[in-house]
Amino acid sequence: MSIADIVASVVEHPLTVRVRAYDGSSAGPEDAGHGLSIETPRGLSYLATAPGDLGLARAYVTGDLTVSGSHPGDPYSLLVAMSDLRFRRPTRATVLQLSRLLGARGLTPPPPPPQEALPRWRRIAEGVRHSLTRDADAIQRHYDVSNRFYEMVLGPSMTYTCACYPSPDATLEEAQENKYRLVFDKLGLRPGDRLLDIGCGWGGMVRYAARRGVSVLGVTLSRQQALWAQKSIADQGLADHAEVRHADYRDVTETGFDAVSSIGLTEHVGVRNYPAYFGFVRERLRTGGLLLNHCITRPHNRRQETGPFIDRYVFPDGELTGSGRIITEAQNSGLEVLHEENLRPHYALTLAAWCRNLVAHWDECVAEVGEGTARVWGLYMAGSRLGFERDDVQLHHVLGVKLDEQGRHGLPLRPWWVA
Repeated sequence: MSIADIVASVVEHPLTVRVRAYDGSSAGPEDAGHGLSIETPRGLSYLATAPGDLGLARAYVTGDLTVSGSHPGDPYSLLVAMSDLRFRRPTRATVLQLSRLLGARGLTPPPPPPQEALPRWRRIAEGVRHSLTRDADAIQRHYDVSNRFYEMVLGPSMTYTCACYPSPDATLEEAQENKYRLVFDKLGLRPGDRLLDIGCGWGGMVRYAARRGVSVLGVTLSRQQALWAQKSIADQGLADHAEVRHADYRDVTETGFDAVSSIGLTEHVGVRNYPAYFGFVRERLRTGGLLLNHCITRPHNRRQETGPFIDRYVFPDGELTGSGRIITEAQNSGLEVLHEENLRPHYALTLAAWCRNLVAHWDECVAEVGEGTARVWGLYMAGSRLGFERDDVQLHHVLGVKLDEQGRHGLPLRPWWVA
């Protein structure tokens, strides 16, 4: 039995892509638009010892598995072609054949690529999973890759959250500007107001609000983000209205803010910590103050792990749940939820634009962070795009307000941000 025959034997349905292997064998449609090539015994060992997404990712990131029919900066079309593949347990005969091909050591998992975080995340007590130090480590692993890399992928706005497209043909920059406008308007901000932006990233919301006369404090756990944002604020002459701190949001002691924006932070908080998170926000708001929570969500409220690829390569300790759980916890903290909406299609468009940027700057990105890391990003963003398109994940805005003791907030009777 050849290597390609072994691969075909563990797929439940006929192969939709062409598979080639270093022993010269092949399987699958000869006219398939996409192909996988197992280049080395190590690549086969990755596939055999971690079947499914994790083994494929390890072999792909190291270059032991190469692809045809799509660019490594945007393997979206390949993932679509493979999305219906389901793997089954190999038979005893298949395992014996693998052991003959690879030898006894070949069925021992090879060391994972350096881009993979060790799965320490699941081996410790849940109570310390989101400690200040642990969260800082997780955030810095993902966000302190390279500011130059992010500039090439994210574009001039340096915004690493879902954009809001005013039309399908809008540019990424137009859509990101429109997202900040929407958040600003939902929060009813006016010149002289005070805004706290937690998980502020490279300061996109901070600068947007500061340019409109709002006093803004942004906080981020990423040192590289903070340095970039601080320089950008100074370069744009916004220091009188804007500040970005390298800090955990839980270290903010100021109160009385007119509004809090949380754009892409809740995914890192941990579901069990939602009561403390929303309680913190409520304590920082003045009476009548508003929270806009922008967060990736599940289409349901059941517990579901993120999966080994995302957990080890992209967002260590990241957790998602449904908008219902988020709304419940916001309400339980004492906030009145005024509005929610799902921007799921907008994130698919955003990810497609980021992948186009990665493809356009592929050689520069590889020179900046290495080909393995660039491959991780292409795979992660293209896979996430597919997930948003297929409703595996969503993106919700939840708007809440802090009431006074009589249950009043003094806001208009209808959504004030809708024309």
